[in-house]
This record gives sequence, C-alpha cells and structure tokens, in this order.
Amino acid sequence: MTDEQSLGLRERKKLDTRRALSDAALELMFERGLENVVREDIAARAGVSVRTFNNYFSSKFEALAYRQIERVRRAAEILRDRPADEPLWTAIIESVIAPFEADGVGWGPPTPAILAEIRKLPAAPEMHTAFVHAVGDELVAAVAVRTGTTPADLYPKLVAAAVNAAFVTTFDVYAHTDPPQVVTTILRRALTELARGLPDPSV
Repeated sequence: MTDEQSLGLRERKKLDTRRALSDAALELMFERGLENVVREDIAARAGVSVRTFNNYFSSKFEALAYRQIERVRRAAEILRDRPADEPLWTAIIESVIAPFEADGVGWGPPTPAILAEIRKLPAAPEMHTAFVHAVGDELVAAVAVRTGTTPADLYPKLVAAAVNAAFVTTFDVYAHTDPPQVVTTILRRALTELARGLPDPSV
C-alpha cells in the first residue's frame, strides 16, 4: 500500500467516525430528548471512547450539527461538477438537494415526536455557534469559480449567504409546519423562491 493510499484510508476512517458520532447523537436525541444526551452515551452508541469523541467534537451540539454542515460542503463539491452551461440557480438547487437525497433524508414527513426535538435546537445558543464556527467558505469558492468571480467578491458571498439563510429558514418552517412536511420539499421551494428573486407573493 502506498503512502497516498494509506492517507486516503485514514481520512476515510476519520470521516466515517465523524458521521457515526453525529448519527449517534441524532438517534439519541430522538430517543431520549436533547437535554438527556451526553457525550458518553454518544461515544458508546458509536462504538468509540469518550476520548475519541473529544478528538472530533467539543460538544454534543457540534456532533448534532455535523451532518448538516457536511451536506453544505458536499453541495459545494457537487456544484463544482455541475454542467458549466447550466443556469446558476438551477445548479445550486440540485447541488443542495442532492446530499439530502443521497443520505435518504426527506423521503417522508417527520413524526410529531421528532419535530418536538428539532424545535429545541434553534433555542440552544451552542447549536448556532456550532453552525457558524464550522461552516466554511466552500460554497463561496464554488460559486466564485462558477461565476468567474473571486471568493473575495461581493456576489459569491451574497449567494452563499442566501443559501445558508434558506437552510435556516427551511428548518424553522420544517419544525413548525402542521401537518408535517418533507424537509427537501420545503428546501427546494425556498431555493426556488430565491432563484426567482423573491417576488411579492401577494401579486
């Protein structure tokens, strides 16, 4: 095995561990309630030590946020590979939705119990901090490449900020909609409205 192959395997193992810890945190939140989730139980559910958990995340909120943060990063990678002649917002919408579909998220409406736990997350300052701290500039860079701008320019920053706002708004609507809706349906609608320039809905 070459050094490059060995490095690739190590990185894959790290990624798998992060995903396992994040999935364990989400499972426990839905089973026991957010307030009853502790890092020791997350580590045990994922089959690793608490020390390993601490090597990857500083809190349960970072673990809970990771899967969504990862989807944003994957969306940026997908956006880079979309056809060059595809309209920008079409490419963005399909790129953002793709990681949800790949993960099997959004195939059905959530149960009331799941929504009750999801509604707790925005109220936790630690959750907001986890998102702000961890979401990098990948989407800005991907939009810049696609539009012939630079990551320092206003346009790609505005587009990325709008997409991030769509995520936040989608999950707020998702958590409070009655009857429950599929998250990808709401997200696609939010991004489509942005693509249309947010026309006045009363007109």
